[in-house]
Amino acid sequence: MDHGTTYLDHTVGTAGLLSMISDQLGSRLSHVSPLRGHRQPPALVLVAHGSRDPRALATVTELVERIRERRPGLTVRLGHIELNEPLLSDTLADLPAGRAVLVPLLLSRGHHVKHDLPRAADAADHLRTRVADPLGPHQLLVEALHDRLVEAGWPERPTDRDRRRGGVVLAAAGSRDPHAADDVRRTAALLAHRLGVPVVPGYASATTPDVATAARSLAARGRDRIAVASYFTAPGRFATEAAAAAPGIAAAPLGTHPGLARLVLHRYDRAPATAAYATVARTASV
Repeated sequence: MDHGTTYLDHTVGTAGLLSMISDQLGSRLSHVSPLRGHRQPPALVLVAHGSRDPRALATVTELVERIRERRPGLTVRLGHIELNEPLLSDTLADLPAGRAVLVPLLLSRGHHVKHDLPRAADAADHLRTRVADPLGPHQLLVEALHDRLVEAGWPERPTDRDRRRGGVVLAAAGSRDPHAADDVRRTAALLAHRLGVPVVPGYASATTPDVATAARSLAARGRDRIAVASYFTAPGRFATEAAAAAPGIAAAPLGTHPGLARLVLHRYDRAPATAAYATVARTASV
């Protein structure tokens, strides 16, 4: 028995089951009328990185609307780490006193998730806050990556010949944080299992290999039909550069794929259960 395949099967099944349960529960709760006296659910603050590419802001704004459609009545706000307005600090300052869950629109662990978001949450001392996990790795992202590849020309039902010749570079932003690299490698392994071909990471910055080098490594293994899967949440400079380095088809970024709205809500729903809300120490008034 191949233990790696067994592990991936378990991971795929568990992740899929968790997302299905979360999605169904959230849908049912959204149709329940709030009873008088019940606590207001925490606000969901979607935290995007920010980009000078105007398509990025349009994409994340549309994603916010899709999240609202899936969970009517939930307060959903957008904040950016940099480059775009509203900035996260302003979004948090504008929220009324209460609870909030910050959901990073980021695909792996790294400096922003570990440092920037907790720092911004702590500075909003009128809020009780929780920072959710980043979106990846997760099976919903793998399905979104698959769909984007198919849209770009990857065979939806590959033949044995397609699998012998094919390979994919998973193009990601890159980070010096080793946990971020681990997360990207886990996503690459899940996508390889989904597609039945080798998938190797390629990075746009901060670490190696870059996308072109990763593609050459696949070609050296006899893979002559190489595609680039765009592991970016929205269009921007990195996604554009990765597509330009593709020796074959280049998929679009994840964008407003329906799986992203589902996954954001899944991370939001699990965040309060995984740790207590952070509060800034202050004197209670009576």
